[in-house]
Amino acid sequence: MATRSSSSRDDAPRVVFSSESGRLCPECGKAVSACVCSALKKLAIPQGAGTARVKRDNKGRGGKTVTVVTDLPLNAIELEALGKKLRTRCGAGGTTRDGVIEVQGDHVETVFTFLVAEGFKVKK
Repeated sequence: MATRSSSSRDDAPRVVFSSESGRLCPECGKAVSACVCSALKKLAIPQGAGTARVKRDNKGRGGKTVTVVTDLPLNAIELEALGKKLRTRCGAGGTTRDGVIEVQGDHVETVFTFLVAEGFKVKK
């Protein structure tokens, strides 16, 4: 008869709330107020990033055109700051999420020249 070792954490139910400290992080098990998992994820640079890619896209946006910048070798905090600079430079709205900067409108040339001036390797 096969038995499982008791040291496997995957088999044990995870505690997500404690009456002493409130909600607990599902990854590290610490109180959410003391958890550093999300901060570490924001500081991590995505793998495979190196050459930034700039393209125009309108799929899934009701026909609206946006300029999309992907594969930037930056962590989430730096990416958000660069997205803010790009949107200000283009005079447009947009968002930064999931490692992608989106600028509303067709600003491929403006974004391309700005990123090259900032010292990034860029491809259209």
